[in-house]
Amino acid sequence: MIRSVMNAQPTPLAAADVEGADTPTLRLFALLELIAAKDQRLSLRDLADATGWPKPTLHRMLHQLEMAGLLQREDGGRQYGTGTRLRRLAENLLLNDSLHGARHAVLRHLVDEIGESCNLTVLSGDEVVYLDRVETAAPLRFYLHPGSRVPVHCSASGKVFLAQMSPAQRRRLLHAAPLARYTPKTLTDFDALEAEVGQVAAAGYALDDEEFLPGLLCIAVPVQSGSGAPSNLCVAVQAPVMRMDADKARLWLPALQRAATALSGLDAAPPAAARQRAAG
Repeated sequence: MIRSVMNAQPTPLAAADVEGADTPTLRLFALLELIAAKDQRLSLRDLADATGWPKPTLHRMLHQLEMAGLLQREDGGRQYGTGTRLRRLAENLLLNDSLHGARHAVLRHLVDEIGESCNLTVLSGDEVVYLDRVETAAPLRFYLHPGSRVPVHCSASGKVFLAQMSPAQRRRLLHAAPLARYTPKTLTDFDALEAEVGQVAAAGYALDDEEFLPGLLCIAVPVQSGSGAPSNLCVAVQAPVMRMDADKARLWLPALQRAATALSGLDAAPPAAARQRAAG
């Protein structure tokens, strides 16, 4: 079963989130941290209540961050959320952080065990981004390099991420971008996708059975954080349908889940210990 925030209430805001912001630059950074940390869009009043800063000051800061592409306004301009530039910054940090080598070792071990291409993914806006990937040695394969982006609604990892959201979050994300059809099997009806996401939440894994690329099947499981909460990471296996059907993919679930547990443990360990654990 996938842990989700489907019944979670909005996280209360606290002025303590901006403690130590005693220079203009640090105040801007603290404001970004505050907005990025919340599972909700925030209004000017929300931010004033949270920080204790004057509304004119906050308005000026928000305008600066919006013009830089770090924040964006939504809901008719009344609320603020993370912008494209801030999300790309987060992606780059994950792509290039000190755990990259340890995570890559886990993927390499998984490919050695399964014999098919495996990847680590993260959700960014309405797309799934490949943080890392290890290719199979088999001559027939689909090449998707780290940094590649795939749609959230027709990818296995994307459906796992959707299952971790509340219904309101999911509706907002899916209604903001059209459910484009990529193959005859792509789900483009919101209610049909909702039904499948419910099954994913109960099963703890998701399949992409030729929904994004003809001839490609993928199975994905979530990676939990050290605390057991969703970590916004998935680990997945991809293969041509001539080598892997849905039933065979499910046979690899124990290996996928072991890899997910190993990846979760890396996030909880210091970098040196993480590298040693992956190597072992």
